[in-house]
Amino acid sequence: MPSQTPITIVLARFDDLLARGLRELIESDPSLAIVAADVEHGRIPVALRAHRPDVAILDVGALVKPAEVRELNGLHPATRMVLLGDRPSMTECAQLLAFGASACLGRDTQSRDVLHAIHLASRGLQVTPRGASDQGGGGSVMATGQLLTRREAEVLPLLQLGRSNAQIALTLQVGVETVRTHARNIFRKLGVSSRRELAAPPAPDPQQGPGWAVSSPRHRPPSRLTRARRRDGSQHD
Repeated sequence: MPSQTPITIVLARFDDLLARGLRELIESDPSLAIVAADVEHGRIPVALRAHRPDVAILDVGALVKPAEVRELNGLHPATRMVLLGDRPSMTECAQLLAFGASACLGRDTQSRDVLHAIHLASRGLQVTPRGASDQGGGGSVMATGQLLTRREAEVLPLLQLGRSNAQIALTLQVGVETVRTHARNIFRKLGVSSRRELAAPPAPDPQQGPGWAVSSPRHRPPSRLTRARRRDGSQHD
């Protein structure tokens, strides 16, 4: 059932074929409304400031550095970001979600799943396809030096949960000094100074089906729907 107020969307510039497909897909859903399209990457902050959309769909390949997602998230916390990349790996998705992206999808994601991600993102949920590539080198969409290694990607969620270095070392069966080294590399790559700056993502919702992992990011300001759910006592951390 269409919502009373359409979900507003800013659509970044993509190659012509993908851009047409995205526009047709979004326009086919009466509950979605594009307020700006074909926006050059450098103009994204201007478009977000001018239109204050519910969701921005961005091209991961246009990012100069992953930290841009964090910067946009800080400047426009009410806008949820859905990122499309060329076969993003699970490591890349984890890094972008840690920066505050709401969804990390491959360009070959099925149409219905893209719409699903937009709707979930507009409700303040984080989404990543479980089928994303888990190959560290294949299909990279960001500079390799900015990516987390596979081991760093394993350490990241434990840091986000507030685990001590000793606890992480025990969990991963490595030395404490090794954990410290991984943590320093993670902080440098993600542009943070301590684990307190990393938000802990809750466990995936098993009700969302096998194709998606969905969580409610605790570092994002609550949406109107989220506040209403909390008043009803239906949402919890």
